[in-house]
Amino acid sequence: MKTAILYYSRHHENTKKLLDAIAAEHPFTAIDVTKTEHVDLTGYDLIGFASGIYYSRFHKRLEQLAEQALPAGKRVFFLYTYGVKKEGYTKSMEAIAARKSAEVVGSFGCLGWNTFGPFKLIGGIAKGHPDQGELEGARRFYAQMVEREQGRG
Repeated sequence: MKTAILYYSRHHENTKKLLDAIAAEHPFTAIDVTKTEHVDLTGYDLIGFASGIYYSRFHKRLEQLAEQALPAGKRVFFLYTYGVKKEGYTKSMEAIAARKSAEVVGSFGCLGWNTFGPFKLIGGIAKGHPDQGELEGARRFYAQMVEREQGRG
């Protein structure tokens, strides 16, 4: 099963830490959306989108590239980090997937250190995250998802 994960991870590289933890045990193609204008995803069986949460949604650049590059009918999943846990962070990406007739097969989110805006004044929130337990959770999520997907194939 050929997998690509498009990602945006800048602030404290919280989301990149999730990808690095997964990559230590599972091969995939990582695509940094800050370094590409166009990507061809047609040859991938499974496509992931990974981002920190910015104003309650995935980063705008990742959403734009998903809108442009996601082929119809693919299976997709989401990875994300946030400063404060709440529902609905994947809503915009799910809408893009629906427009592309893509099937969402999983989602994993966890805390990530956030010093954006006023949080900087107090040293940030969720310092020390993602922690080892959350990194292990990301690895477990990915392994189980891939195993399910291979069983479908």
